[in-house]
Amino acid sequence: MQGPKGTYDVLPGDQLLRRKVIEQAEAIFGAAVYGRINTPAFEETELFVRGVGKSSDIVRKEMYTFEDKGGRSLTLKPEGTAPVVRAYVQHGMHKLPQPVKLWYYERMYRFERPQAGRFREHYQLGAEAIGSSEPALDAELIMMLSELYESLGVPEVELRLSSMGDSSCRPAYIEKLKGYLEGISGELCHDCQERTKLNPLRVFDCKNSACASLLADAPKLIDNLCDSCQEHFDAVRGFLDLFDRNYRIDGTLVRGFDYYTRTTFEYECARLGAQKGIGGGGRYDNLVEEVGGQPTPAAGFGTGLERIVLALESAGVTGQEMGVDVFFIILSSEAREAAALAMHRMRGVGIAADADYAGRSAKGQMKQANRLNARFAVIIGEDEIALGVATVKDMGTSGQEQVKMDVLLDYLQERVNS
Repeated sequence: MQGPKGTYDVLPGDQLLRRKVIEQAEAIFGAAVYGRINTPAFEETELFVRGVGKSSDIVRKEMYTFEDKGGRSLTLKPEGTAPVVRAYVQHGMHKLPQPVKLWYYERMYRFERPQAGRFREHYQLGAEAIGSSEPALDAELIMMLSELYESLGVPEVELRLSSMGDSSCRPAYIEKLKGYLEGISGELCHDCQERTKLNPLRVFDCKNSACASLLADAPKLIDNLCDSCQEHFDAVRGFLDLFDRNYRIDGTLVRGFDYYTRTTFEYECARLGAQKGIGGGGRYDNLVEEVGGQPTPAAGFGTGLERIVLALESAGVTGQEMGVDVFFIILSSEAREAAALAMHRMRGVGIAADADYAGRSAKGQMKQANRLNARFAVIIGEDEIALGVATVKDMGTSGQEQVKMDVLLDYLQERVNS
């Protein structure tokens, strides 16, 4: 029986590279003093309607929403920022030293067309910094994500950068954009015609090549910023230049959520094909207030774990194989108990130990030790039991010697850790 369409199983061999990504993210985020947070799998639907926006594709088309037995409308979380902001407000984090820096690794759920690296149930890494409007914080988040991709070896990554303006400059720009769109409305695709009515900025999300051509000469928000937003954008660029982070200014970058203000950014990986977005984010200075808190500036990002893994695999990057330090070759029923006790003690001090459980011959067990890339084979049979010893074979050099059972743990611990 297969799992639901758009979901997948993460098998042991698949875990290795994923673990590498997660561990690297935890190290990088921790070095910047971001603490980990976990939020529930589902939230009240209104959180996403108010936060992400009614006009967004997520709210209109992609959310898994259901009514619980108490008649409440709940939604499996489609993105990570709104739940983190809700937690910030609910737990009074505004009383903590600001900004509050948080990161997460969570499952997300979106009803969208499954394709390479995009699933209806997927994992996302993200970071949020709540409580500061400093441009340096925007740059810090951009560089954290850049460092993650670079340290992992994600190939052919490009940074797109823009600004969404704010309530001072965006309304006048939207009226200007509406005027342009009205002149070409008959040539736009159905989705763009609908977006024009709901939120004209969303037309720049369209992947239709004909629409892209029509929008090439459309006015861009990046060219219509107020003085304050322009100053903020210039400051962010200044920090990126200081860090020697290359980027491409792109006025068509609007991101997919209504909560963004000012800085927006997206990393693309050419190895991923047409759907090359690998991660991104920006500033969302109105979201805390939208979900019931006091006006509080904030910024953050999200990046899909599956997209990172797909990009790494395209470059031949793999995770470190799960190592077996010691494999026990068991040659008699009497040796089974001695091997079990020895393995138990070894595992207790961090030595990865395994044994044959399939009734293989001595030759078959040795082949299994080789298949598992064991560093040492410990052979125990009737002769060894009678003498109170084990035969230890170094699988790298093929050298072997007999070791007394009462010092076997110390003997192997010293060699495994050397």
